[in-house]
Amino acid sequence: MKRTDAAGLLKHDTFGAVRRLPRGPGGAVVDCVERDVTDAARGVGWLARRLAAREARALVALRGVPQVPRLLGWDGRRLRRSWLEGRPMHEAAPADPAYYREALRLLRRMHAAGVVHNDLAKEPNWLVGSDGLPALVDFQLAARPRRRGRLFRMLAYDDLRHLLKHKRSYCPARLTARQSAVLERRSPVAALWARTGKPLYRLVTRGVLGWVDREGAGDRSGAQR
Repeated sequence: MKRTDAAGLLKHDTFGAVRRLPRGPGGAVVDCVERDVTDAARGVGWLARRLAAREARALVALRGVPQVPRLLGWDGRRLRRSWLEGRPMHEAAPADPAYYREALRLLRRMHAAGVVHNDLAKEPNWLVGSDGLPALVDFQLAARPRRRGRLFRMLAYDDLRHLLKHKRSYCPARLTARQSAVLERRSPVAALWARTGKPLYRLVTRGVLGWVDREGAGDRSGAQR
């Protein structure tokens, strides 16, 4: 992946700057990614802080789960997490059925930890490692409900459904009958989002933020590793 400047800047957008750093908190030698929300655009700093805080809470809950970043630090202004090597799904186009078997296991581990990702429709949030294993990044929209009730189950179902959409794109011959049935049935949350939230989301991301491909994720893949 190419850096955009000598200081390791990966991205600078509405919600701040994202850099790849050679050292973590306290000068520890560790390849990490820093999200600096102090560089957020005027008027959205509060939202940038909330999104970063959500990511920090999710990564704390996912400690010990492989193939997700480790939280290295969050001070309310800068979030640091470990760098994950891998290519974004839309570049790697994984066609190996083993990738999707491991991705299902990863989702189960994440959900067992009480976390739902909520943003797995974006292909850049899925990585394909050099070992062929999947990894997940960008937990800004992740949630950890207090109870694993009906809402949690619906959100977890949508995580699964988004993974199966990707499998349908890159490995359609290995979809099972049960997986095809999941693809045919939206959760009530997803159905409501399609009717109400998604049009507003597109208005904001495309009209205001200028994100036009993959729901705003196409130019953000490198920064999310």
